[in-house]
Amino acid sequence: MARQLAFDLPANVRLEAQDFFVSSANELAYALLQTPATWPDHKLALIGPAGSGKTHLARVFASRTGAAVLNAKDITAQTPLPSGTLVIEDVDTLDATREEWLFHAHNALRRDAHALLITGKTPPSRWDIALPDLASRLSAATTVTIENPDDALLTAVLLKHFADRQLAPAPDAVAYLIKHLPRSFDTLRNIVDRLDREALAQSKPLSRPFVRAVLDTLPLDEG
Repeated sequence: MARQLAFDLPANVRLEAQDFFVSSANELAYALLQTPATWPDHKLALIGPAGSGKTHLARVFASRTGAAVLNAKDITAQTPLPSGTLVIEDVDTLDATREEWLFHAHNALRRDAHALLITGKTPPSRWDIALPDLASRLSAATTVTIENPDDALLTAVLLKHFADRQLAPAPDAVAYLIKHLPRSFDTLRNIVDRLDREALAQSKPLSRPFVRAVLDTLPLDEG
């Protein structure tokens, strides 16, 4: 059977509070983001691997607190300094030319007692920050880590990825995935993307045999 064209359409990713699933892997992070007034020095670093829900949790926090949200890669010399609670995502990718901006932003937030939430894949102490004063300030942030998923979170994240793409896998296909996928958030996202593309290309439903056939083609031990 001829394969259909698979268009690269973005998933309708839902980032509302009701879409965030709390489990033992993320419950501490979830709890801390409910109480920014308790953060030492008004700052918190949210750490976790790709696909772990950092962005989702940060957006829930921003929605509840009215925080502005920036991504480190979008910061420029013309970016206004913050005047209220701020979220900066992926600070571990911050360009060295934008470190001075972050240094001044941090000091402005600290002066006015506004909360700062920063995210990254690794703790701030491991970030490649050239500006010593900024490195010391970020390294002093309280750090909370989203751990690799337990079965409950693995299932919830997997089902959310399917729902975001409006896919309806068979229940036994989901059970097969939970049993055979590595405990890796990024692998979950990648496999759902691959299943979506293959199901469209081959005009097949997401049945257990189909899911197994696709997984058999992937080097999941590298996930």
